[in-house]
Amino acid sequence: MIVHQEAVSPPTHGSRWRRLLVPGAVVATTLAASAYVAAVDPNSPGHYPVCPTYAIAGIYCPGCGMLRATHDALHGDVAGMMARNPLAPLIYLGLVALFVLWARARWRGAPLRWDPPRWLPAAMAVAFVAFTVARNVPGWTWLSPA
Repeated sequence: MIVHQEAVSPPTHGSRWRRLLVPGAVVATTLAASAYVAAVDPNSPGHYPVCPTYAIAGIYCPGCGMLRATHDALHGDVAGMMARNPLAPLIYLGLVALFVLWARARWRGAPLRWDPPRWLPAAMAVAFVAFTVARNVPGWTWLSPA
């Protein structure tokens, strides 16, 4: 009688590199998009679409100015980046940290697990709404994309 067992073999060198193909593709796409944003200035009209929230509702959303902030960051203009969207450095750091955790999990062959505290989604939603309101207060030009 032959018994079939599914043996779980440890990941081989090749399979680890294969698991990093998708994160590698994300890096390549990000670099290509960043090169385009660095080369094509979003401050000159006609190259990029207008923010849908601004076009429809006429208000600045938390993401307004991120394309111009990215352009400024890629050119080393930190003051310009902060003027366009003061949340840009936090967003960039958060995305890089999430990517590193994801790539490390892929390398190890483990799922990416994150169990946030129960209050975090509500706190993020409140912060999102508060930042949106603050960006649109008349006279608070320091928060609106310049």
